[in-house]
Amino acid sequence: MVEGRYTWSDGRHVEVFDSTVVEIVTDSDLVGYGEVCPLGPFYLPAFAAGARAGIGEIAPYLIGQDPTALGPINLIMDTALLGHPYVKSALDMACWDLLGKSTRKPLCELLGGRHGESVELYRAISQRPAEEMAENVARYREEGYRKFQLKVGGDPLQDIARIRAASKVLQPGETLVADANTGWRVDDAARVVNAVSDVDVYIEQPCLSYDHCLATRRRTQLPFILDESIDSAEALLRAHGDLAMDVINLKISKVGGLTKARLVRDLCVELQIPMTIEDSWGGDIITAAIAHLAHSTPERYRFSSTDFNSYVSVRNASGAPQRRDGCMVAGLEPGLGIAPDFDSLGSPVAVYK
Repeated sequence: MVEGRYTWSDGRHVEVFDSTVVEIVTDSDLVGYGEVCPLGPFYLPAFAAGARAGIGEIAPYLIGQDPTALGPINLIMDTALLGHPYVKSALDMACWDLLGKSTRKPLCELLGGRHGESVELYRAISQRPAEEMAENVARYREEGYRKFQLKVGGDPLQDIARIRAASKVLQPGETLVADANTGWRVDDAARVVNAVSDVDVYIEQPCLSYDHCLATRRRTQLPFILDESIDSAEALLRAHGDLAMDVINLKISKVGGLTKARLVRDLCVELQIPMTIEDSWGGDIITAAIAHLAHSTPERYRFSSTDFNSYVSVRNASGAPQRRDGCMVAGLEPGLGIAPDFDSLGSPVAVYK
């Protein structure tokens, strides 16, 4: 972790990220790769050891199947293991990588075609004292970022101070998001949104339950983002019907992989809902997948995206997009366009044949 520690609501923090990389080898010698990296065991219903155990449950059912038949592959995975979408994400990602390599096209083209020259990124500002977070906004501006996501969701008075301190250092054209990551009680959320009603800030996922988020949404005129609550197409449609948000965060592993993320993305485009397209966490392989899904999304509906490989100190692949002036570009090579760094990854922890 570049900053040493990544901290968000309720004092939750991670210093080392446990990422799982999947390699699928075909009988035509093409090889596909995917990655899943839960943000610790206490962010979403997901954890690193669970990803590996779940892959072990699913893998025997996939041996001998056509990995480029994405519909049947996802049906097999959903039949073999109910729920646990994050477990399936790296497998689905590796299948997409193989589809791109077999057609000699980058995933961006297969996911909808390239829109625009680049993808704008946001920078998450780890939870710290108010003035330190404001200083970090200014520091990351120097790296080209123009969108900043404050990690709040702690003591309401401190969070109000954090939002106000960061808003004071914003420059014209910059965007501020206060992301509580489910950390506020509904009464605390009400206090915060009332206290910062005069600030140009987006409020993101204030409470753990969808109903409490909706109650907060109805108390404020500030633009509103849902993240953890949007874990499927069904959840998106419910929230849209309730007018529960203005923007969503679409995380690839949260919904079960690129196949289902593309479905949610396309629904958002049809419903005219902007998206931050990202994942829970990850390295170079996940960053490449994010870039391809985001770059294949119409620019009008791209709120922001994430370059996770700039947050971590270990490279797990070459060929992944690199940040430039606060943006990244999906690669032009077939599939994800990456080559794993096996020196970094080490020997396989499990092999299924």
